[in-house]
Amino acid sequence: MAHPAARRPGFLSRLFNLHQGESPAVAAGLAMFFLLFTAYFMLRPVRETMGVAGGVDNLQWLFTGTFVATLAALPLFGWVASTVPRRHIVSWVYGFFALNLAGFAAMLWIHPDSVWAGRVFYIWLSVFNLMAISLAWSVLADLFAGEQARRLFALIAGGASLGGLAGPMLGALLVVPLGHGGLLLLAAVLLAASAGAAAWLHRWRDHHPAADIVPADAAQRHRPLGGNPFAGISELLCSRYLLGIALFVTLLASVSTFLYFEQARMVAEHFPDRARQTQVFGLIDVVVQGLAILTQVFLTGRIAQRLGVGVLLTVVPLLLVAGFLWLALAPVFAVFVVVMVARRAGEYALVRPGREMLYTVLPAEQKYKAKNFNDTVVYRGGDALSGWVKRGVDLIADQPTLALGIGAGIALAWAATGAWLARWHGRLEAGQGHAERPRG
Repeated sequence: MAHPAARRPGFLSRLFNLHQGESPAVAAGLAMFFLLFTAYFMLRPVRETMGVAGGVDNLQWLFTGTFVATLAALPLFGWVASTVPRRHIVSWVYGFFALNLAGFAAMLWIHPDSVWAGRVFYIWLSVFNLMAISLAWSVLADLFAGEQARRLFALIAGGASLGGLAGPMLGALLVVPLGHGGLLLLAAVLLAASAGAAAWLHRWRDHHPAADIVPADAAQRHRPLGGNPFAGISELLCSRYLLGIALFVTLLASVSTFLYFEQARMVAEHFPDRARQTQVFGLIDVVVQGLAILTQVFLTGRIAQRLGVGVLLTVVPLLLVAGFLWLALAPVFAVFVVVMVARRAGEYALVRPGREMLYTVLPAEQKYKAKNFNDTVVYRGGDALSGWVKRGVDLIADQPTLALGIGAGIALAWAATGAWLARWHGRLEAGQGHAERPRG
């Protein structure tokens, strides 16, 4: 006789690949991501316009500033993760970010045209983006594992794509009546609501324990992780598995940065008007999120179930190898848009869920501290390094084709790293490796 959790009553359960009792958790997870991403994507087009306004040739400085700010934020997050009960980490961090947004709102009301205020906000939003999103995924990795994670991660992440659609539209509708300061205050409210959804998700898991969660005892989530604020670094350096994920993240960031610089260059060339630039950035966001949500809701979970995590981690990098080469042969804006949309939609729908599944076999401290270090410091370090490499290649050769060829090589290495990690994850999940601390 089948276990009750294995039954799938109803059309919607079959359509979305849900088991009995999972609907409330999926709804809470969707709300957590939707509210977070709506807040972020309301502000993202403004950040992109500020980046272009500061000069395309200066973007590497903003990337470097973001990396330094991320390093400065690391010990603060580490302290919170070490001293606050695990289930309340999101509330503390998101509450702090909401207060930051209120401060920025006041700054924009007082100095609405300040270039330096724009640069500070650009860096802050770039740090907030990775840290807040990483923490939301840490909650999922903490509460779901194994087969349940493969089915539900991408579906729940569909809330992120919905937020990516709603955010730009809300921003466009409300920026005139509310102003930039008002948008920031609204984003703070949405962020607080996202923290509430995360807390509800923890309560749901308390009443629906799962045998494959490590640790399974809900009481442990009521206690702090302990350890020191820099434990994420030591955990990373002592684990080949985590170092492999760090390499994967670095290569992902490098590919993204190469394309980001090309985006800034092409948009500045084709659309000199700042309002048109914001519209172009917003339109790309809408197309990306629309494609991503269709894939997340109907395809990703089934692909992970039937073909494994390796497909999620390698398909997009291999497509980008072809995309970089295509763009080198046909360096026109239309081709670039196709490649950029494929990269971003594929990352949201396939790469990100697959990458987060890699953490489900690890203990709690690595799910929060080491994961956050990978998602923030390592990612922004890859951003900053590849930003300077891209700028150096442009100065030396002034040939976009050379940079695109280098991008293709990086994407190929990214695919190979993803395949290696997928094999290791499979061994850990099957109990053939060291699930607690897969040290090298």
